Amino acid sequence: MTKFDKQDSAAKSDVDLTEEMVYEALQNVYDPEIPVSIVDLGLIYDVKITPGNNVGIKMSLTTPGCGMGAMIAQQAEDAVREIGANNVLVEVVWDPPWNPDMMSDAAKEKLGIA
Repeated sequence: MTKFDKQDSAAKSDVDLTEEMVYEALQNVYDPEIPVSIVDLGLIYDVKITPGNNVGIKMSLTTPGCGMGAMIAQQAEDAVREIGANNVLVEVVWDPPWNPDMMSDAAKEKLGIA
């Protein structure tokens, strides 16, 4: 399990974040090798929001050897901070292992997987 964590008390927000807001922000994060968002790829396994707009994200990558993992996790963190999260913890997990069945129908269609 790999953890990427940063805190920024300057990123305060008067709006209480929702899971929907977090998922919407993560729709703007892409695996650089695949033209599909990490949400549509099925890489986001869980989102938790605690009081104070602290956000925890459990996500995976398409392969354990993905050389872009740290960058993708950082982009996910940055996207959630932009909507007002104070503390963000992105945890990269490998259980369950990602597989193409986890992709949304739109992602499968875009990639020609039916």
